[in-house]
Amino acid sequence: MFEVKIGNNLFVIILVLGDIYFHIYYTMGSYYGKSVEENYKRNQEFMMQLQRLQLERQIHMRNQIRERKLALKIAKYREFFYWIGTFYVLATGTTLFAFQRTKKPAVLTALLPLTFVFLYQGDLAYGNKLQRINSEAENILQFEEHLLHLPLGLPNFDSIEEGRQEQQDEESLTKAHDIFL
Repeated sequence: MFEVKIGNNLFVIILVLGDIYFHIYYTMGSYYGKSVEENYKRNQEFMMQLQRLQLERQIHMRNQIRERKLALKIAKYREFFYWIGTFYVLATGTTLFAFQRTKKPAVLTALLPLTFVFLYQGDLAYGNKLQRINSEAENILQFEEHLLHLPLGLPNFDSIEEGRQEQQDEESLTKAHDIFL
């Protein structure tokens, strides 16, 4: 027991009671020890629920961000389709006019690649091209998973730390090199 002689017996009593409370509260097998363990388990469960809720919110947030990015990408495809459609109409008119004047079929060959580009962009902007792309991506994820592996595997803490150290060493060497030059 820890005693301090101050002349005030109340202070000594408080220290003694605090010491007794500490021993009772943290003694294994006592009523208070079980209560602490139960509180710890309840807090653990509560923290797991909070983490689960946070993870669900992050999943929903990332999905909304993904949907917005995809909508933006589709809008860009459609805008590009308008531009390429205008160009296609002008190029087709010019090519047909040139064919009418020259009567040479070779003039029409310029329309062939432009037609493919125009139709591809139209399918991407308004057709079901994105659905076919998603379907193919699902097939790759299910049946060709080996194509998705990173060359050296997943990065781990050690490889990231090693890269960070190398960059830090390189920066310090560059600074030292600049000082001496």
